[in-house]
Amino acid sequence: MRIFILVFLSILYVQAAVVITPTQKIAVDGLAKDIVAQGDNLYIGTDNGKMQVYNYKTEKFTKEVKFPDIKDFTGDVIPTRVSSLDFFDGRFIMLTDSGIGGYANIWLHENNITTKLISHEDKKVLVKVRFLDRDHILFGYLGNEASLFDIKSKKELYRVQLTPSKFSDFALNAEKTKAVFGCESGVISILEVKSGKILGELKGINLDNTYKVAFQNGIVSGAGQDRRGSIYDVSTGRGKFIEADFLIYATGLSPSAKRVAFSMDEENNIMVFKTSSKSKIATLKGQKSTLNAIIFLDEDTIVSASEDDTVMLWKLK
Repeated sequence: MRIFILVFLSILYVQAAVVITPTQKIAVDGLAKDIVAQGDNLYIGTDNGKMQVYNYKTEKFTKEVKFPDIKDFTGDVIPTRVSSLDFFDGRFIMLTDSGIGGYANIWLHENNITTKLISHEDKKVLVKVRFLDRDHILFGYLGNEASLFDIKSKKELYRVQLTPSKFSDFALNAEKTKAVFGCESGVISILEVKSGKILGELKGINLDNTYKVAFQNGIVSGAGQDRRGSIYDVSTGRGKFIEADFLIYATGLSPSAKRVAFSMDEENNIMVFKTSSKSKIATLKGQKSTLNAIIFLDEDTIVSASEDDTVMLWKLK
């Protein structure tokens, strides 16, 4: 009888974790390198030198910014990559490759005018940028340094070393008061963004590179090279993990942090779990390449981008 009950419960569990296919497949110009969402819009950076704005309600592209081609180390002319970007209060910030020494160009786009804030001559090896407010940008350096950049003065207000390991990713909380930085060691650093003060570390779950991190409602998730999807409570520092069959390249948290998503296998399937119990809610099938981003637009809507030219939108309900 006990065996029958266990089998019956297992069947119910499998049925509950439904398989979902995308409701939208958005063809972008190039490989999707970074994506952010605000309102009804998705802001997508590609390796074909473009930033594209897509309204997922009307299912139309509404804006595009094209950057000049660059020369690679062999002298060949190639498109630059828009490898990181953000939008705030009518302003776009975009990070592109310069093709020179690994140094970045940082661009501000406003009122259809694009200006360069930082050039390769400034010799900044930057990986990620995000707005804090209209006049301040949080930088993530390859060497796992965090910096707060003032647009008006074009100066860094601070620059702090988080760990000795190589930078992987950072994520801001919804209030943009704190950020978490993932790195090659698996340690996740907590930063007070206005002051640059390091508030603590989340560690012990991921013992290798955390490719991506997410931060919502006091909960942090990490996508681990060690096949562990970590889930931490920032207030206590305690963590747990969900084990995958393959390297976990991306993660996302719903706004309430009641749901967490990880890329979980070689087929690039995304699995969604209840954060509290780690029980599986759904498997999202359809991605063809290594995941670059998983974003919850709300509790039931997810956007994903991978190393190909198709951004996908999913509905859990």
